Amino acid sequence: MKSIKLLPFLLLPLCLLAQPKVYLISYFTGNGEDGLHLAYSRDGLTWTALKNGQSYLKPQVGMSKLMRDPCILRGQDGLFHIVWTAGWTENGIGYASSKDLVNWSEEQYLPVMAHEPTVRNTWAPEIAYDKKRKKYLIFWASTIPNRFPTTDSMGDKGYNHRLYCTTTKDFKTYSKTALFFDQGFNAIDATILSVKNKYVMFVKDETRYPPQKNIRITESKNILRGYKPVSAPITGKYWAEGPTSIKIGNKYIVYFDKYTEHKMGAVESTDLKNWTDISDKVSFPKGVRHGTVIEISKQELDVIK
Repeated sequence: MKSIKLLPFLLLPLCLLAQPKVYLISYFTGNGEDGLHLAYSRDGLTWTALKNGQSYLKPQVGMSKLMRDPCILRGQDGLFHIVWTAGWTENGIGYASSKDLVNWSEEQYLPVMAHEPTVRNTWAPEIAYDKKRKKYLIFWASTIPNRFPTTDSMGDKGYNHRLYCTTTKDFKTYSKTALFFDQGFNAIDATILSVKNKYVMFVKDETRYPPQKNIRITESKNILRGYKPVSAPITGKYWAEGPTSIKIGNKYIVYFDKYTEHKMGAVESTDLKNWTDISDKVSFPKGVRHGTVIEISKQELDVIK
């Protein structure tokens, strides 16, 4: 009988063959005065603040010099790209990049709504990657008075948001700002998850009268257009904002800010249609305000630590 020669890797412990995944969430605290905060999780449920809850990037741009709603995306160039809300009444957003999430480039102010002289705000920017066109899509919510008059009376203090966007290949030159998403309601806080051959977008219905303040879902095979009518709310009878999503195992998890209750919540689904509230299963550092969740390696986490 011939002896069987085992390959070296077959003798390794399974724990060394499959490195555990680590999840990272960006967030802000207070009004966003001190900048970027980071927390990590190994199971997507229990989150631990990094750097003892201290900031990794202090905001330097914009009139107000705030950093709210920080969104981080791992780019095709190997860099982490971040955009954020620079202030309550800005006509632009903040941008920076990093190789390791610790050392950041010089911050830039992108005046994406400067061409609209009456614009009231530029809030909650996000980045997604357009695989077909090999471009990055940056999108956000803005109110331009009298632009959508049929819903002007349905928002808080006259705010009546729609989603706008720009595209870029290199974060140096940007396309002309365009209307991105309008389904006839006050929309804000959108985030996009790439799922196989389609793009799934979670968006907040910001309608105040009558109150909605919930997260809904839509999808399209084209990241720029053609989104289906939004679903019924996937969140419960509480006010929710700032969704961010990731797939862990066979489940899609959407985290969001229960901002009137001063805590984070979450829902999960295996089919993106039927959702279960798991808010009682998630734990976040005190004072977390919404950002975005991404997957990183253990080695990258060690650098951040």
